[in-house]
Amino acid sequence: MLFLQTVNMSGRGKAAGKAKGKAVSRSSKAGLQLPVGRLARYLKKGRYAERIGAGAPVYLASVPEYLAAEVLELAGNAARDHKKNRIIPRHIQLAIRNDEELSKLLGTVTIASGGVLLNIHTHLLPKKSKKGEAAAE
Repeated sequence: MLFLQTVNMSGRGKAAGKAKGKAVSRSSKAGLQLPVGRLARYLKKGRYAERIGAGAPVYLASVPEYLAAEVLELAGNAARDHKKNRIIPRHIQLAIRNDEELSKLLGTVTIASGGVLLNIHTHLLPKKSKKGEAAAE
């Protein structure tokens, strides 16, 4: 017996006859807020390389998003320490300068209206008197 097999010529495999579902962005697939598709487009348009891998724009979007989340978390903690509900540039400055790694990364960055860290040199502090000397007098 001769069996005829139907061949799908659309090149889409088994899902050729099924309707497409709702479009899901690459950002939501990666669980990111920054636009992965836009970064991919910029990478291609910039002609930085002949070919761009699928993971490159995802990685490129995830790094600044992680850094922003880290700075915002620390700045939110600084705002809460000062009993404020709103993050101001001073809180961002305190967050960055009190974190060793962020301070090193953003060492040359000036934050407008950020102020400076409170720092009094140890030589300028008053000398502590010993307890024995105070009791003898």
